[in-house]
Amino acid sequence: MNPSELDDALRAQASASTGQLLLRAARLLDERALARLATIPGAPPVRPAHTRLFPHLSFTGLRVTTLARRLGVTKQAVAPLIAELVGWGLVEQAPDPNDRRAILVRFTPQGLAALTHGLGLLAEVEAEINREVGPERAAIFREVLAVWVKVLSR
Repeated sequence: MNPSELDDALRAQASASTGQLLLRAARLLDERALARLATIPGAPPVRPAHTRLFPHLSFTGLRVTTLARRLGVTKQAVAPLIAELVGWGLVEQAPDPNDRRAILVRFTPQGLAALTHGLGLLAEVEAEINREVGPERAAIFREVLAVWVKVLSR
């Protein structure tokens, strides 16, 4: 097979994968929400690399090493992203009360407001998709996706 045929075969195999479709849908959803955020004056220039951090962060905090491990990257790869989020006032770094040598990354009140707004943008995009898909099919999709998450979390 020539390279073009190999590319076509690879695309066909990937498009037949439900997992690949989910990954692509998640990426496109993220891109759409970030594009909307970018139209808001004064909004921080959040990128997909930042949004991958958000589901892992909280108000109680998380060590940078734990965050990096969950993301499957190095501490050095996460550090500049955290520095940007700190600079925008969305997260702060504080000593770990259980180990003063360690640093926790946690949301600030401004970070909560930004996260809430971001979740609202995602909800808007989901609502648009659901209008096209229909409420019944959207509900079934959500139920099936919840089962996927449950099974994969074991």
